[in-house]
Amino acid sequence: MTQDVKYIGAIDQGTTSTRFILFNREGDIIHSRQLEHKQIYPEPGWVEHDAKQIWQNTVETIKLTLEETNTTPEMIAGIGITNQRETIVSWNPETGEVYANAIVWQDLRGKPLIDKLIKDGGNEGGIDRFRSKTGLPLSPYFAASKISWLLENIAGLREKAENGKAVFGTIDSWLVWNLTGGKDGGIHITDVTNASRYQLMDIAALQWDSELLDIYGIPEKALPQIKPSMGSVYGYTAESGPTGGRIPIGGILGDQQAALFGQACFEEGMAKNTYGTGCFLLVNTGTQLCQSEQGLLTTVAYQKEGEKPVYALEGSIAVAGSLVQWVRDNLGLVSSAPELDNLAESIPDNGGVYFVPAFSGLFAPYWRSDARGVIAGLTGFAGAGHIARAVLEATAFQTSDIFDAMIKDSGIDLKELRVDGGLTNSRPLMQFQADILNIPVIRPAVMETTALGAAYAAGLTSGFWKDEAELQKHWQEMMRWMPELDDEKRREQLRLWHKAVKRTLNWSE
Repeated sequence: MTQDVKYIGAIDQGTTSTRFILFNREGDIIHSRQLEHKQIYPEPGWVEHDAKQIWQNTVETIKLTLEETNTTPEMIAGIGITNQRETIVSWNPETGEVYANAIVWQDLRGKPLIDKLIKDGGNEGGIDRFRSKTGLPLSPYFAASKISWLLENIAGLREKAENGKAVFGTIDSWLVWNLTGGKDGGIHITDVTNASRYQLMDIAALQWDSELLDIYGIPEKALPQIKPSMGSVYGYTAESGPTGGRIPIGGILGDQQAALFGQACFEEGMAKNTYGTGCFLLVNTGTQLCQSEQGLLTTVAYQKEGEKPVYALEGSIAVAGSLVQWVRDNLGLVSSAPELDNLAESIPDNGGVYFVPAFSGLFAPYWRSDARGVIAGLTGFAGAGHIARAVLEATAFQTSDIFDAMIKDSGIDLKELRVDGGLTNSRPLMQFQADILNIPVIRPAVMETTALGAAYAAGLTSGFWKDEAELQKHWQEMMRWMPELDDEKRREQLRLWHKAVKRTLNWSE
């Protein structure tokens, strides 16, 4: 590798925006640009994105970043991609025509099909009918029901898919196809982490499963080829594209798996939690395929070319940062997140107040769509500070529930939790998270861990970085919160939290 090679590029394509970031050899951000795309809500429960707008934003962010840093293609060792998972695009590989707006991971239009599959399963498992094969419960969250919906509702699409004139893919597939030339020779691939979110892949064999394809009515020839997450070059950017030259594309990871990799959680038992609108907690279970009995997801964490896949258990929380926004916008209790922190820190504890934000049900480990939010334990003593503290502690308690489920499923003794996302700026939340888990909570110096994970994958493929040991040296701790709560108070807090959760589960009875 010549001295002119200075950077690794990462495309971070998320639910609301697209970014292109340049990282140096130390894993530091050199420059980035970001553009938002439109959120489309055609019907209640439907969420769509314009795939063409996402591609155009990708083009613009790459061009702007390279222009503003005077970076040439020869200075970039490789490009990695991380993306919103489960979101599906359908297009004509011969012309580039997009057949419909992308159906976003939050979209619920596949629910009737999922309900039918659960019912048809009878005593064969219900919601867990395909869990042993896919690691996933039946849900419209995953990509399979979205593809089935498109095939059934877009006129002529099924015939096109069977004749090679329509293909499907998550956003990573759409971006790679365009980057490598599009209709003029673009490749149609995905990596194992994204493929594991279709509910069509055998998670042990890492191949599309013929039985599931038949059940969902999806032709395999319309799906991308499954590749490892890193270790070999998938293809090169087209000279006519936004990079203006041939740069190897050598890493793909779904966003939450990318954050796990970017947090350098390379060893079995290492865990990360991303605190955003919701929360996503993943623990590395090594090459052990651990099927959950506690309501968690089994997913592929990453795979290197020629090596066994590394798996993870994943738990998701629907309402985290969005609860802070709700208190700000709907209640008007505070005008900003820092103000909520200050209010929470004005008192020593929650005063017996617990907030369970089951606005749209509870996710892992409960999976109760009928649950509704409650504020429990109110007395005349409670004030605004107690409400503020209960709001922040709700995220920590929900994380604790998932954490406990992971320990029960995996048998792994989790020693620490690495954290990222906007809510990690909350001092009282992070301290209480350490208190209630009774382990250290650690925030890294580079917070863009999702993009960094994609960069790491591409950098290992290109030889920009030697191995995981070198990456581990780059990971730097910025802040550490140590547990301070005694065991008796911790147990009592958890007892009252679970009592409050039961109130949400009984709401519809």
